[in-house]
Amino acid sequence: MSDAAQAPHGKRRLLVAFLPFILFISLAGVFYYQLEFGRDSSEIPSVLIGSKAPSLDLPPLDGLSVNGAQLPALNDAAIAGKLALVNVFASWCVPCRQEHPFMLELARDSRVVLVGINYKDKNENALKFLGELGNPYAAIGVDPVGKAAIDWGVYGIPETFLVAPDGTIVFKQIGPFTEESLRDKLMPEIEKALLGS
Repeated sequence: MSDAAQAPHGKRRLLVAFLPFILFISLAGVFYYQLEFGRDSSEIPSVLIGSKAPSLDLPPLDGLSVNGAQLPALNDAAIAGKLALVNVFASWCVPCRQEHPFMLELARDSRVVLVGINYKDKNENALKFLGELGNPYAAIGVDPVGKAAIDWGVYGIPETFLVAPDGTIVFKQIGPFTEESLRDKLMPEIEKALLGS
């Protein structure tokens, strides 16, 4: 083979050899840009925002009573026609414990009904959790294997969904509420949903 024929072949081999390095540098640049200037990594968009809430038909948390009566199960009727917060929680979830005072505060807001999905929890542990910290929920449904959580697109708990009276999910909070997230995110969404109803 002549030197003229080997020259293009050699350049091509050199390009193929450096291609992984070039791809690595490009991807590293993209990741760096996202870390420094991109969106907040804690904000994961939900495909359910703007769509109808999944159907609810969960059994009650046995043994949890209010004024001597069993707290209702969580079904579609519990939130139908109401502005509702659907909170996914568990007794074993440390952030759920941290956000619980905010759940108690939200339960006092007569404009919304607060309901809970008890996620992959033991009945006795959930009862102890709510007995110790207080029960903010108007209804609780037990989700022992996480099927309802999958339907709702839950990434991890706690997660809370604001459902408009027409059944549309209008807001999703991933992770525990804080004073700031209540004030800056949830309350404006509640006001907006109330104006739209």
